[in-house]
Amino acid sequence: MEAISEPVDALHSERTRRFIEFLDSSVLETDYKDAIRLMLQRGERRLCISMDELREFDSVFANELMEHPADYLPAAEEALKETIGAVYDEHEFAQFDFNSDTDFYLSFRGAFGANQLTPRTIDSSYLSKMVAVEGIVTRASLIRPKIIKSVHYCDATGRFHSREYRDQTTSFNPITTSANYPTTDPEGNKLVTEYGLSKYRDHQTVTIQELPELAPAGQLPRSIDVIVDDDLVDKVKPGDRVQIIGVFRSLGGAQNNNASFKVVILANSMYPLHARSTSVKAVEKITDYDIKNINKLAKKQSKIFDLLAQSLAPSIYGHDYIKKAVLLMLLGGVEKNLDNGTHLRGDINILMVGDPSTAKSQILRFVLNTASLAIATTGRGSSGVGLTAAVTTDQETGERKLEAGAMVLADRGVVCIDEFDKMSDVDRVAIHEVMEQQTITISKAGIHTSLNARCSVIAAANPIYGQYDTFKTPQQNIALPDSLLSRFDLLFVVTDDISDERDRNISEHVLRMHRFVPPGYSEGEPIREKPSITLAVGGQALGAIDEDQQTNVYEEFNPLLHAGAAQAAARRTTRRASKNKPKIISIPFLKKYIQYAKQRIKPVLSQSATNYIVGCYTDLRNTEETKNSRTTPITARTLETLIRLATAHAKVRLSQTIEEKDAKVAEELLRFCLFREVDKKPRNRPQKKKRKTNSNGEDVETGDDEDDEDEEDEVEMIKVSMKSPKVFKT
Repeated sequence: MEAISEPVDALHSERTRRFIEFLDSSVLETDYKDAIRLMLQRGERRLCISMDELREFDSVFANELMEHPADYLPAAEEALKETIGAVYDEHEFAQFDFNSDTDFYLSFRGAFGANQLTPRTIDSSYLSKMVAVEGIVTRASLIRPKIIKSVHYCDATGRFHSREYRDQTTSFNPITTSANYPTTDPEGNKLVTEYGLSKYRDHQTVTIQELPELAPAGQLPRSIDVIVDDDLVDKVKPGDRVQIIGVFRSLGGAQNNNASFKVVILANSMYPLHARSTSVKAVEKITDYDIKNINKLAKKQSKIFDLLAQSLAPSIYGHDYIKKAVLLMLLGGVEKNLDNGTHLRGDINILMVGDPSTAKSQILRFVLNTASLAIATTGRGSSGVGLTAAVTTDQETGERKLEAGAMVLADRGVVCIDEFDKMSDVDRVAIHEVMEQQTITISKAGIHTSLNARCSVIAAANPIYGQYDTFKTPQQNIALPDSLLSRFDLLFVVTDDISDERDRNISEHVLRMHRFVPPGYSEGEPIREKPSITLAVGGQALGAIDEDQQTNVYEEFNPLLHAGAAQAAARRTTRRASKNKPKIISIPFLKKYIQYAKQRIKPVLSQSATNYIVGCYTDLRNTEETKNSRTTPITARTLETLIRLATAHAKVRLSQTIEEKDAKVAEELLRFCLFREVDKKPRNRPQKKKRKTNSNGEDVETGDDEDDEDEEDEVEMIKVSMKSPKVFKT
């Protein structure tokens, strides 16, 4: 044994020496001695080092650390202790809240190359290696103390005895010890445990699941357990998106003659994703070129709101107001947390109720593919606890665990609920708190906590009679309680009206969709999926994005694919119908525009907008003749809806101030939802002209002919679906 231990000790000393040289190096970009001083001043015990700098210092050494972390981590922690001793002497070190037995750790960030994985891509070839895994926390166990060293006292001999404990969750020591306390010394004398002198360490187990948007379609997302100790415990909660760096290890103890073992990740570093993306999924890379195009588009286009709205789901025929509402929902209002604890919701909730086959589910599918973070669920396929949070029991330890539901997982995102009317009343009540307070309070099985669920809800439902009956009031058709309807900012009633011209246009549009063939494919060839996975560790992206790669603002108009954005263009037979094609913003640029406006624009109310909103709310409340015809009750939440819609419209214009015209758009959208009123003649808008004259009296083109023509066609296209004079006044 001695012949073997000497080379091992020599290797350990050599590795420790190399780590000390790395921490003492002055040629690195980071001064780790200053980082150590800052760490101690903050009361922290974990120093973060860059793998890129370590690889630059010694590439072979860095690769060996990735391949054999169990051999190198003990040397790294010992080197950190020695470096701390070199920076501070005993007297200076005593001023910090640490002692000689305090453990210090190293965490890592930077590029991990092939070892950067997901719970789906990690396999047995990465066992005992350092890996970086990104996922969403679905479970978190209670924090329990784990014994590290026990101290015992013998009354007969007056001596103290100590014993160390190691298990398979120790990342750098594979030799385990028994977990039993010694009760007697070698001579048979009784021992008394001194709990105050014993050493314990916090222990917790969390489960991370692969990101929902990165899971292949039709397959269940995969999960993996992560063991966190000491200062890493209680850093995450269910619903958080994290990046975890640690050692991938297999735990022994196969049962039932089964050769398979349980695998876990022994966490070494943990980074929350919201540090770089505000809890939103992998965010689009916005370059300076994109910002220039975004600002140019917002300033140049006087009708930027209509342009963005028609670019949403261009393959869906009609539903202009719904598309505008979806655009405002993706942008959202401004969330506020007041000093007195009041939380003002900034997310917009939308409910669509209508006949079957009116593209409600297709709009939900588009939101899933466009929103930065979106989770889909159905009324029958989800329960109340499945949407909020559930308390489960761990089969191994018997502990109670909190498992996050769909709305917790979609924090800072969108939840799409299809077949909303199929949910039971008990399950539907569970989301009342989420839709207004945006929190989920759990008081079950001894667990009392509150989880964040700051998400927008867009739901689709069918009327109670299958089809909307225009001879009944909206309340009789929808059959949802007012307490729930008031939590939806906008409620759209979508009807399938019988019209020869409309049916002909829809049929032609559907046939054009079926004739469309993507570039590079032949007719009948199945379309291959092209998944795109973007991961990062400590804020650095996996696979650098080409800075020179430019995102096109517009995409070429295709009458087979984008006919939904140009419904009226199909009926044009005169003027410039053959020359001017509708402008369609590309989906990648649309995502960047929404992300830029949502993150960087925080509008504030102006006095004119405030007065207009107050007047509008007063008129809505005091209109007696519309009490039976409106779809939802008008409460104080309606006033907040006007503010949120006006704020979102100001974000569309990239304006830091909410003006009166933003409030007018909010009123128009809200009146359409409440009374099916269509503002065919916009107020305070001058008469449109096709040409104007300059100072010399010569005719010049205004450049707005296309916009004017689109507006005329839009007015011509919009029709009131509700035709019963008994219910709706048009």
